[in-house]
Amino acid sequence: MSKWMNRILALTTLVSLAAQAQTLPQLTLTNLDRDMTGPRAQILVLGTMHLRGMPASFKPAALNGVLDRLAAFRPDIVTIEAESGEECDVAARNPARYGADYCASTDAARTATGLDVPAALTEMDRILKAWPAQPTPAQRRHLAAVFLAANDRASAYVQWLHLPEAERRAGDGLDAALVDNLGKLGQRKDESYLIAAPLAARLGLQRVHPVDNHTGDRIDVPDIKAFVRSIEGAWAAGGAELKARDKRQEPLKLADDLLPLYRALNEPESMRLHAEANVVPAMRAKSPENYPQIWVGGWEIRNLRMVANIRETFREKPGARVVTIVGASHKPWFDEWLGQLQGVDIVDVQEVLK
Repeated sequence: MSKWMNRILALTTLVSLAAQAQTLPQLTLTNLDRDMTGPRAQILVLGTMHLRGMPASFKPAALNGVLDRLAAFRPDIVTIEAESGEECDVAARNPARYGADYCASTDAARTATGLDVPAALTEMDRILKAWPAQPTPAQRRHLAAVFLAANDRASAYVQWLHLPEAERRAGDGLDAALVDNLGKLGQRKDESYLIAAPLAARLGLQRVHPVDNHTGDRIDVPDIKAFVRSIEGAWAAGGAELKARDKRQEPLKLADDLLPLYRALNEPESMRLHAEANVVPAMRAKSPENYPQIWVGGWEIRNLRMVANIRETFREKPGARVVTIVGASHKPWFDEWLGQLQGVDIVDVQEVLK
């Protein structure tokens, strides 16, 4: 057979293989649950601004409209952007890697309860598994103390909100210092204590779930100052559109009802701007060390681990209804990646906030 015939046969074979490849079904992981049995989980991702940035005139009552809409969704699980006790304990045991102040100290709670974080986490699980339908105030005070020892302050505050005013006192593991701590939590401009915890208490839930994670976005570079300058320069060059939108939303922060602000924060166009402003300029930025691109890798790791932590909250609860409250810049990643999980539907937050 001639050399030319061999080439023609080889080309014909390639064309045939290409045609076969086009006819083969493409694997899509997102539809593996198309014939699933049982209920599907419903996840609502609420993008929020961090309330510590609210003006001095801000009053928690301005969040009532948002809370009413979230309560009407009736979630079984509420998650927050905070590190878990397990992660805090790992960081505390490795200060050279994570820093000495990675999470808030649990020294006061350990003194009051005698529990370090691992022991408190074990006790927390034991208590919740046997939690009665009608817990006594003493049981709630004890669980609040255990949550504090487990470095889960928002869940401790949920128990505090469940208590009648007259029962918000020392005892059952809570000493005067911890009581004072719990009383101050509700005064903080923080969505974990002003949205998530009140929502959980209103719905009769016993806790919220911290799902943040910073163990994978610790940047190990030789010149951290140059790294910061590089990524800040990229954001400054590519963030004009998001800054303009943020400026237009400023008047909404002054309103007596923050529902319009949350509608604006969660609009699809707002999500697009957040996603693009975070990543697009960083991926395009020029740096001899590729610092902006390294930052994007850390950002993705953090979001992936947060999404995995959310998944863990309803692993044993197919069909759960979940509200996850997170900084608005995370919402595009949460919606995209949580929506790829099996047996999960993403709820349109705009419909809920109507």
